Amino acid sequence: MMTHSDCIFCKILNGDIPAAKVYEDDDVFAFLDISQVTKGHTLVIPKTHVKNIYETNADIAGALFSRVPKITRALEEAFDPVGINILSNTNEFAGQSVFHLHLHLIPRYDESDGFKSQWITHGEDYSSEDLATMAKTISEKI
Repeated sequence: MMTHSDCIFCKILNGDIPAAKVYEDDDVFAFLDISQVTKGHTLVIPKTHVKNIYETNADIAGALFSRVPKITRALEEAFDPVGINILSNTNEFAGQSVFHLHLHLIPRYDESDGFKSQWITHGEDYSSEDLATMAKTISEKI
């Protein structure tokens, strides 16, 4: 397990800061977010310190994302939400405030539960040709 001494999540992993643990195995740790946007708001992190999804290799991503269904099912059984949002912010502009990769599992209860996600789509701004060009540009980088 690679950790960074100045990372709050690494300090949690090392036991220097307490956390309300939800799940743990050799590769992944899940705990309640102290902010609790909604009841049961859980963070899922790899035990290996990586800054964000850009810096994550397939092994770390596989371990992290493969645990999400198990944890979300537990949230569903525990609190009976009507849905769940799964969110990860990458870099400060996108809202990342702790620079250790983490997934937010945010159970949803109703429209007034404290979480708002609003998308303003721009599909009408792009032609089929524009979309094909974007897809090709992305595909060429994979």
